[in-house]
Amino acid sequence: MFLSQVLHPDLEIADNAFPPPRTAPSNLKLLDKEVRAVFLRLFAQLFQGYRSCLQLIRIHSEPVIHFHKTAFLGQRGLIENDFLTKVLDGMAFAGFVSERGPPYRACDLFDELVALDFESIKEEEASSTKLQKHIRELSEQLYRNENPNPHMAFQKVPRPSEGSHLRVHQVPFPLLNDEKVEKMFQEGVAKHSITPASTRPERKCVVPAGPPVVSIMGKCGSVFNSARRLEVVKSCISFIFDNKTLETEKTLPAALRALKGKAARQCLTEELSVHVQQNRAILDHQQFDYIVRMMNCALQVSCLI
Repeated sequence: MFLSQVLHPDLEIADNAFPPPRTAPSNLKLLDKEVRAVFLRLFAQLFQGYRSCLQLIRIHSEPVIHFHKTAFLGQRGLIENDFLTKVLDGMAFAGFVSERGPPYRACDLFDELVALDFESIKEEEASSTKLQKHIRELSEQLYRNENPNPHMAFQKVPRPSEGSHLRVHQVPFPLLNDEKVEKMFQEGVAKHSITPASTRPERKCVVPAGPPVVSIMGKCGSVFNSARRLEVVKSCISFIFDNKTLETEKTLPAALRALKGKAARQCLTEELSVHVQQNRAILDHQQFDYIVRMMNCALQVSCLI
């Protein structure tokens, strides 16, 4: 949604009978920075509160930084999220922790975004105007970081006029002395090797910890998702025992994904026991195969946990 607001801002007001006046589109340079700002904001919101799950071990000559992945996923309410779990298991995130884990280092724009209050982010997402304003500010900051001196003066060499090389009064270019050129070259190399290269000093400071880890999903959304998963599992089991093959094939993939949750696995056992008590446990080979696949998926997830 955020990318569509940046790349296609007219889509938001396309259905309005009386659309407001259009804002001037961003140029290509700022548009590139706005796309980067959207992803920067996304990852900052995704990793918000990660510093509270860092453990700094100082028993070695160099401190070792450990990230408590289970605590982070549990407090964010994303313990069953495959995408974030794979992101945290990747080598890129391990490098991210080792690079940004120290509590005292040079901070940047990403650290400021991670330290933002969760309520202020939700308030900006509720208002498209505030969100676009924040993205525009981030893009301008990214542009300034890449172009610290936008008004740097460049010396312009005028182009020679036509026929200037045919003029008689032009003084011929003098011959160069090889020894003097070599001497000046060696002096310049020696001068540059003695003087250190001027680097931009990094201002180190204490990295802000930011707000505590909060669930990225609201309570209402979590309850809704859990109830929907349980309903999918119940419907799939009912289709299996009613021998509705077409409906079973449609709902089985969603039911297998839902079985990654503890509540869905408990629902599976309860539904199977209900059907056994109803003397409906006689199944053909196809129905039995469906039940075995669901039980196998539930057992595999339980063993991994």
